[in-house]
Amino acid sequence: MSDAAATDTEPARERPVTYDTVEAAVRAQLSKALGGVRGMVEAAVPTIGFTATYVLTHQVRTAVVVGVISAVVLLVVRLVQRSTPQFVINSLLGIAIAAFFALRSGKAEDAFLPGILYNAGYAAAMIFSVLVRWPVVGFIIGSVTGDPTAWRADPGIVKLCSRLTWFLILPCALRVVVQYPLYLAGQVGWLGASKIALGWPLQVAALGAMVWVLARGRTPLQGKPST
Repeated sequence: MSDAAATDTEPARERPVTYDTVEAAVRAQLSKALGGVRGMVEAAVPTIGFTATYVLTHQVRTAVVVGVISAVVLLVVRLVQRSTPQFVINSLLGIAIAAFFALRSGKAEDAFLPGILYNAGYAAAMIFSVLVRWPVVGFIIGSVTGDPTAWRADPGIVKLCSRLTWFLILPCALRVVVQYPLYLAGQVGWLGASKIALGWPLQVAALGAMVWVLARGRTPLQGKPST
């Protein structure tokens, strides 16, 4: 078989996507991280199942079973469709950890404690990254250019990444501020509602704010894209 024929029959290799501005690179990377409407649904369904079942039955074990089963069903659908199970696996892992906490204590509100602790820790780590001038969003730039730290040489990029990192911090901090008092009060129904309302909808709002900031600038992106 000639080289020309081989070229015609072999699948074309995907070319790495290149970006000419910091703003374009960050927008592209953030859009990959969210998972769209389906990702939002997959994150919400196990929580809705757990919360609604507990409110109706006041049985922690039954609520846990419903939450876990709903997450497993979503995972099976993903596998059957041969689509990426990343987001539903995240949801399943989250509900499994929540189930462990709730079953260990016998208190339904403890199912929400891991999420509160996670958001508190994540917010603290990102605030620290901004304070030491290594903002988390900067590493998104590094993943595109192939050099994880070169972006720090440009004060303008550091400043932009710090501003964008604050948009990731605020949703985490708000969840803790709202949910922790509800956890202390044992308000399971309100905890479930707040977890859904302050989950993907709040994350999408934060992304929208980031896109608005990014749309206003054109910061040149230095370096070569990773392959």
